Amino acid sequence: MARQTIHFIITGGTIDSVYDGIKDTVVPYKKSVLPDYLKSLKLYADLKFSQVCMKDSREITKADLKKILRTVEKSPCSKIIITHGTYTMPDTARYLAANLQRRDQTIVFTGAFIPLEGILGSDAPFNLGFAIAKVQDLKPGFYVCMHAGVFSPSEVVKTLYEGRFSSIYG
Repeated sequence: MARQTIHFIITGGTIDSVYDGIKDTVVPYKKSVLPDYLKSLKLYADLKFSQVCMKDSREITKADLKKILRTVEKSPCSKIIITHGTYTMPDTARYLAANLQRRDQTIVFTGAFIPLEGILGSDAPFNLGFAIAKVQDLKPGFYVCMHAGVFSPSEVVKTLYEGRFSSIYG
């Protein structure tokens, strides 16, 4: 069986953050911790990493969106996982779905409500594993994969009072 390459496009968000007690919030690291974590798992797929930015998703600009789009457009890989903050993840997924010219890639967005490192009970390891599994099985298209749910960009919303993503269709 030929090894597949999964391209991780990293944008920051809670998954790649540390809790700052003085600010009483999480703050994205300057450099992603995801490559070292994922390499330690000894996955069967080959992994490629591109760090586009390290921001809270509420701080992602139009220039950042264009850079994410260009990174996906230029990727030689057909399987892409974009790690992203949860606040604007659906917006970025919809932006890519509307603007990406290529249609031969399976693009999965994932993130976490609790940072990967430093806080027990993080949803990050599960969401990463789920995204890795789904990106290998889903047909080309755009998906948001969080908490064992698979959503299309056109239906997904962050439901704050439930602490998870939902479909507008129920």
